[in-house]
Amino acid sequence: MNSELWCDSGENFHPASAPDFLPMPQLRELQLKRLQSVVQRAHDHVALYRQRMEERKFKPSNLKSLEDISKLPFTEKNDLRDTYPFGLFASPMKEIVRLHASSGTTGKPIVVAYTQSDLDNWTNVIVRSFAACGIHRGDIIQNAYGYGLFTGGLGAHYGAEALGATVIPISGGNTQRQIMVMKDFGVTAICCTPTYFLHILDQAAELGVNIRKLALRAGVFGAEPWTEEMRQRIQSASGIKAYDIYGLSEIIGPGVAMECKCQSGPHIFEDHFYPEIVDPKTGKPLPDGHEGELVLTTLSKRAMPMLRYRTHDISSLDATPCACGRTIRRIRRISRRSDDMMIIRGVNVFPAQIEAALLAVEGTLPHYQIILNREKGLDHMEVQVEVTPDVLSDRIGAMENLQSRITQSIEHIVGLHVQIRLVQPRTLKRSEGKLQRVIDQRK
Repeated sequence: MNSELWCDSGENFHPASAPDFLPMPQLRELQLKRLQSVVQRAHDHVALYRQRMEERKFKPSNLKSLEDISKLPFTEKNDLRDTYPFGLFASPMKEIVRLHASSGTTGKPIVVAYTQSDLDNWTNVIVRSFAACGIHRGDIIQNAYGYGLFTGGLGAHYGAEALGATVIPISGGNTQRQIMVMKDFGVTAICCTPTYFLHILDQAAELGVNIRKLALRAGVFGAEPWTEEMRQRIQSASGIKAYDIYGLSEIIGPGVAMECKCQSGPHIFEDHFYPEIVDPKTGKPLPDGHEGELVLTTLSKRAMPMLRYRTHDISSLDATPCACGRTIRRIRRISRRSDDMMIIRGVNVFPAQIEAALLAVEGTLPHYQIILNREKGLDHMEVQVEVTPDVLSDRIGAMENLQSRITQSIEHIVGLHVQIRLVQPRTLKRSEGKLQRVIDQRK
């Protein structure tokens, strides 16, 4: 390894991170071996996969190279709902040691299962995640991801303990207590959604607590798409380093990919998760560097293997060398999903575009909400934006000037004129978990 490329301190290197630096031929050999094994397992133990392979006249023995993965069928979220609750399990219940599930707010909940070896692998990738961004034994981690059926809390918890860090299993909510614990316990790292951390910053300011004067130095943020502009706002407001962790329950939970200290996009732990980028419309594979939909295949999951799962997350694969020296590829940090797209009068709009436009305008706060309505057959978008207190107390005309600048910024990015409504700080409902940015009243 070129020591000049190594941006992590060698003294903080964790042995669990060794697979991140595998020579490429060795990594590809391991991936193929594991892919062949998981495809055989899915065929033998999951009726849905066996049926779809037979329809394609595909046998597991046909898998001779990694490129042959494109011959396998995709898996969609509806497949998990249609086989609810246990139809995609490849292990008997006596080998299942844990179940997690989504909230099911948009339909039947997504149920996922783990054997003990699955939990061990999950712990391993979380250890590697924390190690990648410089969190180590001796750190005090405030885990504000939700515990329970949500995968975030327990996933981060066991990995942090295995790392040797001190874990505070505080879960989400009760923000004043979060701030008290952060201050009194000497917390050095926090895990939560980025929007909840912004809520913590708001509350801390209201309580007269200066986060910059605390021991906190790093945040591991995930569970929702967020933009580079959001990262910069978090870092400038708190003085910490904000790192992006990526994952989804259908694959394993958090820990599918994680940013290193270089903050140049999350590295995918490719020895456990094989990534593809495909055209969202045609499903055709795209080469590294091209933007498309991220598709993931689990290479080591036993309880519930996932073959070519369509995440609907829009990204690209970056195989260029990272300054940290890791050989595993990175994904461009995910700020939008294909199913988040709003069509307003024929124009495709993503919430991330609105967020980027707002954060580019001085005087706005990173709290906003998009309201969609339909009047006389035409779709209308209203963006409600909180503004800083100094704007409210500024000279006459400041609000009108800010409203005009926001309108121009959004129009420049999305090519659409939208209605802007400026509101006072702490007017919009705060989130203690994932934040609902869009309220669609057209239905």
